[in-house]
Parts: sequence; C-alpha cells; structure tokens
Amino acid sequence: MRAETEDDGGRIALIQSDIWIGFPRAEQVLDRLQGLIEMPRQTRMPGLLVHGASGIGKTMIARNLSRRYAPEYDPESGITRTPLLLLQAPPAPDERRFYMHILAAVGAPSSTLSLKAQSVASLEVRVVGLLRDLGLRMIMIDEVHNLLAGTHREQRRFLNVLRYLSNELEASLVCFGVSEAVDAIRGDVQLARRLDEHHLPNWRDDAEFSDMIQTLIAAMPLGKKSNLKVRSLKQILALTGGVTSRIFALVKDLSIDAIISGDECVTDDAIAKWTPVWSRHANAQRRLEKSGA
Repeated sequence: MRAETEDDGGRIALIQSDIWIGFPRAEQVLDRLQGLIEMPRQTRMPGLLVHGASGIGKTMIARNLSRRYAPEYDPESGITRTPLLLLQAPPAPDERRFYMHILAAVGAPSSTLSLKAQSVASLEVRVVGLLRDLGLRMIMIDEVHNLLAGTHREQRRFLNVLRYLSNELEASLVCFGVSEAVDAIRGDVQLARRLDEHHLPNWRDDAEFSDMIQTLIAAMPLGKKSNLKVRSLKQILALTGGVTSRIFALVKDLSIDAIISGDECVTDDAIAKWTPVWSRHANAQRRLEKSGA
C-alpha cells in the first residue's frame, strides 16, 4: 500500500461527497416532476407519489429537483421566488409541527416561542399567505410514511392539510415514501385520485443494472478503467440487495480502496473480498476481544 498523496485526498473527498448519477429510472421520475412544476396552474393540480424500498433513491431524486429549482431573488419586486419547497414529513402527523417546519424552511422570521403561542388556524393562514407570495408551484414531502406513526384520525387530518395546501396554492403535491405509505395515502380518496403512483423497484440482474454500475464506476475519479466480469455484477447485486444507497456505498468504498492501494480501478478480486465497513469494524473488535486487548 503506497502513501496517500494530496491529490489522493482530494479524490477521496470527491468520492465521499454526494454524487448524482443520471441513470434512466431516476431521469424518468425527474422528467415527470419537471412536467408537473412547469404545468399551468389549475384548481386541482395533479401530483405524484413516488414509493419504494428505503435507500432506493427517492431522497436523491427529490434533492436533485430541489437544486434545479432553487430560490431566486427578484431585484425588481424585492421578493425571493421559491418555485419548489422540499420538506421532510414530521416524525408523526402533527399539523402544528408541520406548519412550523414550513415557516422554518422558508426562513420566516419568528421565534419558536411565539409560534407555539399561535393557534393552528393562525399558523395555517400565515403559511398559505407566505407561500403564495413566494410563488410556490410544488410542495415535495419526503419520508411521507412518517404519518403512519399517528392514529387513523391523525393521518386523515394530516392528509387533509396536504390537500388543502395544494388546493389553496394551486401547487402540485409530490410525496416520497416507502411502499407501506401507499395505503395511508389511499385513505384519502380525493388526494389519492390526484396523485399518480410511481414505484421504484429494487435493482435486478438485467441490462439496466449493468449500465448503472458501469456509469457509476466511470464517475469515480480513478486512473484506470474497470473491466468487471458478469459474476462481479451478480456479486454486487447479492451484497446490496439491489438497493441504490448500498450499491453507491459499495462502489465508493471500493474506489477509495483502489486509490489507497494504487490499483486505480475496481477489480473483480476486490469485489469478491469486499465486506461492509461495519462488518470489518465488528471483526476487528472480535479479534481484539480474543487477544485480550
């Protein structure tokens, strides 16, 4: 193993940062979302429910669209236009907490103490007025399955809030969550009719998966091209369960090892020997315990 250079450190830092890979299934969702946000306003704006396993890439897609439609300051009006608002659903379906999250997300000047003193109705009026002034066109709620932590009554009230905001602002509503959240959304018939469903499945052993792996590895700042055999792709799929976040973590980990070792490419042998970082730490701890350290 050779000594790490300053250039190596920069490349490793780049690998460890958020990396967007525009593979077709992600771009397909982004195209649908872009169509919604650019759609002319109407009384009942259509929306989308994107669901799939935890770590399949829902949040990555949401953040990418959020960056594409970042707030812009209009010097003529003196107003910051915010076409898209990305929020994480509160840990439980709580209207007050949700309105406070919205106000915090848009930087509304007010102390937490004064907000808590206001009624839910007052917060609602303030939020609607503020979001309308910002020119909001889309509300994206990530981790919408959090509403399952509440009672059926609390879930219905929270869904009513989402539908109300969409109606009042004539803004598209987009929800991201695990597949269990689908039944909860369907509990509000009016909202379910308005939200098309888009399922993101786990990756399978097919050409799409092979293309994604090759694209991902090619995006790593390595000095040599990685030529992997079919059995290595099958091994990656088996190790990760076809979950996007695990696949990214595996490839990033192998790429960092390739830089440190000087191999400068991801090899079949490295994949065959790879174990998750937490497993390595656990094995090291067991060895220490056995040695009496």
